[in-house]
Amino acid sequence: MGRWLDFESNPWGQEVLQGVSLELMYLAIGLAVLFVVGHLVWYRSRGFSEHEKTADIQGSVAGIPERIVRHTLPSRIFHWTMGASMLVLLITAFVPLLGLEFAWVTIHWIAGAVLILTIIYHVIHSILWQDFWSMMSFNVREAIGHFRHLLSSKSTEPEKPGKYPFDHRMYHQGIVVVSLAAIVTGVLMTLRIKTPFWEPNAYYPLVDQAISGLNELGEPAITVLPGEATGFVFVIHGIAGVALIVMVAAHIYFAIRPDKRYYLWGMIRGWIDRKQYLAHFDPDKWSVVDGTIQESPPGGAIADSTVSAPRVDD
Repeated sequence: MGRWLDFESNPWGQEVLQGVSLELMYLAIGLAVLFVVGHLVWYRSRGFSEHEKTADIQGSVAGIPERIVRHTLPSRIFHWTMGASMLVLLITAFVPLLGLEFAWVTIHWIAGAVLILTIIYHVIHSILWQDFWSMMSFNVREAIGHFRHLLSSKSTEPEKPGKYPFDHRMYHQGIVVVSLAAIVTGVLMTLRIKTPFWEPNAYYPLVDQAISGLNELGEPAITVLPGEATGFVFVIHGIAGVALIVMVAAHIYFAIRPDKRYYLWGMIRGWIDRKQYLAHFDPDKWSVVDGTIQESPPGGAIADSTVSAPRVDD
């Protein structure tokens, strides 16, 4: 464990946590590379086609337009702003550890503030204008079907999803947990530096008191050394950061894969075409017939999944 964490001696000669080590960043990069290579090998071993599936639209559901809006402009602005701030945070967090010197602290906390603002907007937008629970839903039968298909080529292919496939929803839940850990600890860390909003505070007395209070709850006691809460905050923030390296790398990898690139184009231009819709989604779960949205659509259709009214040929 010592090789993954950094310790320093405090003025009393005691070893105190300081955060995660640079080796943990290398481990995360290695895991990201291993995941990408492993998926490529798995994908080809299963005989999947790199080319996008197409659907025979003859006799398909009537009223489906040529272009179907998948992400509205506000949703796309949120996504790309959040993505840019996340990349800036990762670069300014880990590149300085390699010896490159620049004003990374200011850039880092500003990018963190942008990330927090975009997430606050996203939560409000999801609750008021979208079907918030569609992305948060979890179906055990659906999960079992996907894992069986992942492990065995003999298992049946999972059913077509609604607007948000199972893997997208699971990734979303993971990124929520990791991002919240990074944000909460990041705000605490920002209290230690001077900003236009407050003067720096080198210690976390409330965190120290909370950890110390655990000593009164029973054994084994948790010994909190002076300033050790700082180390705990830095460790949690660092672990969240290295987890984001793997998750962001996986997200980019799937976005640029030929068979998944329609998701990327949907996030860039806002729409997918009719063939992509019929090939990859279940019209009963993501209903866009006649430009209307069915009430309580199963499978993750959300309130901004409107369709473009005029037919626009490619």
